[in-house]
Amino acid sequence: MARVTGIGGVFLRSKDPKALTAWYAEHLHIALTSYGGITFSWKDEVPATTGSTSWAAFPATTTYFGPTGEHGPQQAMINYRVDDLDALLVELAAKAVWIDPKREDAPYGKFAWINDCDGNRVELWQPLAK
Repeated sequence: MARVTGIGGVFLRSKDPKALTAWYAEHLHIALTSYGGITFSWKDEVPATTGSTSWAAFPATTTYFGPTGEHGPQQAMINYRVDDLDALLVELAAKAVWIDPKREDAPYGKFAWINDCDGNRVELWQPLAK
């Protein structure tokens, strides 16, 4: 049977796509490719053997995506795997990026949340080595 095997892409709507793309390149160190987007390869997993992608549906009333912003409730949230959450948060704070004071340590990794320059809530996840 044919089936979905993973997430093939994440696409964000923005009033200024170039500025949003530049924000992600500057603040989250995501290397842009020649087509102006970003390509992640599973070979980039850090630490090794932690590569995974989650998919989940949340109730319409969830507050997990943050409070309702000026454009209404956020309909989606992206979770980015990071290699050093604490160091990245220090960098982001130095650049005045909004960081949620909440942190979460789970058996499968550490979590933090930020807002990008468009006000989208973004989840950062540092997986634990297996």
